[in-house]
Amino acid sequence: MTTRNEQLMELRTKQIPQGISLLNPAFITKAFGAIMVDADGRELIDFAGGIGVNNVGHCHPKVVAAIKDQAEKLIHTCFNVAPYESYIELASKLNDLAPGDFAKLTMFANSGAEAVENALKIARYATKRPAIIALEHGFHGRTLMTMTLTSKVKPYKLGFGPFAPEIYRIPSAYCYRCPYGLKHPGCKAVCADDFLEEFFCNYVAAEQTAAIIAEPIQGEGGFITPPDEYFAKLHGICKKYGILLIIDEIQSGMGRTGKLFAIDHWGIEPDIITTAKSLAGGMPLSAITGRAEIMNLPHPGGLGGTYGGNPISCKAALAVLEIFLEDGLLKQAEALGAKLRGRFDALMEKFEIIGEVRGKGPMLAMELVKDRESKEPAGDVTTKLTKLCYDKGLIILACGTHHNVVRFLMPLVITDEQLDRGLSILEESLHEVV
Repeated sequence: MTTRNEQLMELRTKQIPQGISLLNPAFITKAFGAIMVDADGRELIDFAGGIGVNNVGHCHPKVVAAIKDQAEKLIHTCFNVAPYESYIELASKLNDLAPGDFAKLTMFANSGAEAVENALKIARYATKRPAIIALEHGFHGRTLMTMTLTSKVKPYKLGFGPFAPEIYRIPSAYCYRCPYGLKHPGCKAVCADDFLEEFFCNYVAAEQTAAIIAEPIQGEGGFITPPDEYFAKLHGICKKYGILLIIDEIQSGMGRTGKLFAIDHWGIEPDIITTAKSLAGGMPLSAITGRAEIMNLPHPGGLGGTYGGNPISCKAALAVLEIFLEDGLLKQAEALGAKLRGRFDALMEKFEIIGEVRGKGPMLAMELVKDRESKEPAGDVTTKLTKLCYDKGLIILACGTHHNVVRFLMPLVITDEQLDRGLSILEESLHEVV
């Protein structure tokens, strides 16, 4: 007798294209906090969080209440046609919360890719320059522009070209695998300034560059976390040449690192910040927040979209901010990060296959290697580990250019018991795959 999950998988194969991949064969019927329940009634501990969407947890009561209340009053008008207050209220809060002691403006879209697209449109409009510089190992979306910005070829770019013009790529501060063969701190993070100056000589002129876009911690790229001085140097180069610094906080933002915005760890004030994923607790919403004098330059009608800033999504996001700012979830995130770091460092001492533990707060990852000296990526082991954990009732995600990094995005509301149970499954599975 086939299970309900098997029945649904058969239907999925018949009705949905293979390009929409499935990482796990469980079809979820309900979820709460850090627990998901599949179609056969099996509980799964969620260390993936909908790829960083469920920072406040699945179906948080305050988010659910906000959605229900708004759905009974107003679902859609299109803000461009007939505006409403929640869009303004949410924009005001993000303008206040985003780093920078200067006037800011915010607009809303639906997805992270749309947020990045709009940020680049605004940057090009403001600077009258065509070129955009992105980082190796970065991920910014799947639209034509954001797919071009994205570094990893397979599966995101293979067969989908040609790509958007005037996009240039520089190495990221991947200290574990430095492309220049240097060691930090002796290198003094020259990848952020000296080498960039050389880049302007050989690839694209600084005077033609509208913006540099970077994730504070590269999500899909493997949670690559730059050294302390990196962003200060990068920001300095941007200021020197009138280049806008766009910080992509789509995965790293909304409390994921123990701070509302991950860039706050580096004390940098970007010109534009993009947020999405956990911004609205599971509802589709993204935001572009930036310096008022930049954001206000595009002409009326040059920005917008039918669903951007939907009333229900805006109300859900207001509830999310309340949970972080009034219910103490940021402090809870800090405590979770400290506990995870301790457990992962201990695992690294036990398992030679763990080459590095990196990240900030509870946004942590383990890079798996076949040998710590050669650092050969252990992508095959990572694939086995994710499957074995699933079989035991734990959802984890692999990432990284070589698919050899395990990233952790569990809801920040996870209980100690759920966390300990999940980490025990992880350790047990590591023993088995090694």
